[in-house]
Amino acid sequence: MTVVVRLFAGLRERAGWSQRELDVASVAEVWQALELGDEPEGLLYAVNREYADRGQELHDGDEVALIPPVSGGAFRVTEAPLSLEAVAAEVADERAGAVATFAGTVRRQSRGREVTHLEYEAYAEMAEDVMARLAGDLEARHDLCSIAIHHRVGRLEVGEASVLIAVSAPHRQDALAACKDAIDRLKETVPLWKKEVYEGGEEWVGRGS
Repeated sequence: MTVVVRLFAGLRERAGWSQRELDVASVAEVWQALELGDEPEGLLYAVNREYADRGQELHDGDEVALIPPVSGGAFRVTEAPLSLEAVAAEVADERAGAVATFAGTVRRQSRGREVTHLEYEAYAEMAEDVMARLAGDLEARHDLCSIAIHHRVGRLEVGEASVLIAVSAPHRQDALAACKDAIDRLKETVPLWKKEVYEGGEEWVGRGS
């Protein structure tokens, strides 16, 4: 049977192509059929835009995406102040016709209370890995060049940036859609926790906020 195989980032450069048809019956057969040497550690697979195990059987016409652990861009959790210029520079690409950015900042009011500052905590090593996987999933869903996500931890004052996202793509529709998807997914999946400190109290805020 024939399936469509897509490569991203370093794998695309390594192979010299981004899309090809292969005659394979399961996800486990894909890497060997590519004849690209040893399989990279941490490589993920998606079948028809859903993550898949290596044992999954394939059907004629399926699309199989190979997603490197880091599929372009930078994924960083840091205590240092964030720079919009720096995150945009991470995704600079001559193929890009658009660069979309998102900046999440600390606001003064939250749910009717005056915020003095925020405190972010993260499982940093896992958070950066989840960011990279999130980016790989977005590259499988949209036609992108690169993605970068920087997230701040520690104490943040009102007005400071807590998260910056940059996405480059050949066309603006993909850049804008992926940027929105990135912040929505990040809030749902990345192991980061936020404490809002008010005048006279504090509260850990649940995931997705």
